[in-house]
Amino acid sequence: MVLVTGGTGMLGAHLLFQLVNSEASVRAIYRSEDSLEKVKKAFSYFTDAVTPVFSKIEWVRADVRDITSLETAFQGVRQVYHLAALVSFDPSSYSKMRAVNIHGTANVVNLCLDRQVEKLCFVSSIATLSKNHEKTVIDESNEFYLENQNYGYAITKYGAEMEVWRGAQEGLRILIFNPGVILGAGYWTENSGILFSMAHREFPFYTDGVTGFVGAEDVATLLVKGMNSPLENERFILVSENKSYREIATKTALFFGKQPPRIKINKTIGAVAWRLSWLRSKLTGAPNNFTKHSARAAHKKSYYRSEKVKEAFGFEFEPVEALVQKVAKHYLKAISEGAP
Repeated sequence: MVLVTGGTGMLGAHLLFQLVNSEASVRAIYRSEDSLEKVKKAFSYFTDAVTPVFSKIEWVRADVRDITSLETAFQGVRQVYHLAALVSFDPSSYSKMRAVNIHGTANVVNLCLDRQVEKLCFVSSIATLSKNHEKTVIDESNEFYLENQNYGYAITKYGAEMEVWRGAQEGLRILIFNPGVILGAGYWTENSGILFSMAHREFPFYTDGVTGFVGAEDVATLLVKGMNSPLENERFILVSENKSYREIATKTALFFGKQPPRIKINKTIGAVAWRLSWLRSKLTGAPNNFTKHSARAAHKKSYYRSEKVKEAFGFEFEPVEALVQKVAKHYLKAISEGAP
């Protein structure tokens, strides 16, 4: 039995679809019925037989923060993909992120050790890898520096990695994957899905920041390859190409036949914007969707190397331009069906 945590997220849905099609016995945890509907919707982009595919998954209601509910999910499990995480750049979410990302991962690791799970594949993030002065391109040898990555999400994902490495020291076979910004179908109102909805609305602003992008299908494929390989106690960066946010937004808008972003947001304007967003959040109680870190990250230029995973698995990533077009087609399908 294979267990997937975080299966109701965008990457989780892609992974579950691949696992089911490989005829694996799959169990996944969920927290709400609404989240299951999101998975079904994501499956609809890949197959017309959504119900038969979805029904092959054994769903268990559980929360990584609740060890008791997790114990039920771990019964008879031999492999675990740990994807569950809270992603937020709002400082007010820090305590909750620690509970989910760090303590939740500790629970998963402890149960893997207790139940003698064969292998744990953990999805982290490139946010845990810092630049240094010796190299301009980030690879797996780059370490986490708190002074460079001093925001809640990066800190808690690094804390989660430490729990996974602790498990390795206690005898658990593990692999850690650090994907860049994951692009995939569905979930258009959250995470990278927002990039497509913004481009379709002709959002006029852009920044010159650069980061690594990768397709959800490629990440899911490499997770499965890693799980079924003899490799253990390694980390792999998963990035297809390093692109600017402006380039991604422009390619997406042009595919939609929309006007690309044309007004550059410099650092000064960004600094004003995150302060206004903070004030709005305080006055209205609405989520703070543009934080100080968001403003800085929008201008940050980070370049990543994925040669290690390419060599280990003989793998070539889908080019970002083709990936953007494929996901954009799914977005148009969603629009035609009245969503998002």
